[in-house]
Amino acid sequence: MRVFVAIEITSNEVINSIRKFQDETKINAKPVESKNLHFTLQFLGEISKEMSQKIIESLQKIEFSSFNVNLKEVGAFPKPKFPRVIWVGTDEDGGNMLIQLSKKVEKALEPLGFFADKPFKPHITVFRIKKKIGDISGELENKKMLNFGIQNITNIKLKKSKLTSSGPIYSDLMEISAK
Repeated sequence: MRVFVAIEITSNEVINSIRKFQDETKINAKPVESKNLHFTLQFLGEISKEMSQKIIESLQKIEFSSFNVNLKEVGAFPKPKFPRVIWVGTDEDGGNMLIQLSKKVEKALEPLGFFADKPFKPHITVFRIKKKIGDISGELENKKMLNFGIQNITNIKLKKSKLTSSGPIYSDLMEISAK
């Protein structure tokens, strides 16, 4: 099964703001469904059922307190001239808290052989771009300073991802709540 550790976006204010941004942004890209909006703390890839149990046991040892993240600004990976993903970012304080939480996840999973392939950058993917669409710098520049609202971070989840032709289907394998 294909799995990742994530924080779901549950704030209706944030979800509605992102949906409005998706509706108003005129580019040839596939918007991420509202129910699939999340921060990926660590992608683990294909694992066995046995490994999923070990991952769950390791993740259950993580302790953290709830905190708020202000979702703001937009950008593109790898860059606006050649976008593959359009994302919503965070404020500095909330982003730093997410980075600390991602480090706790990474530390918990290292003994099982999981390592982050690149440093965690707090973001929510809101569009995926399959075909080359060219430079979208102008489109993003107009929306750069948007504020999408505040998400209270109260839990992290181990999620299973099933890829289908109409998009991924996510399901929860476990949840860890803030102390």
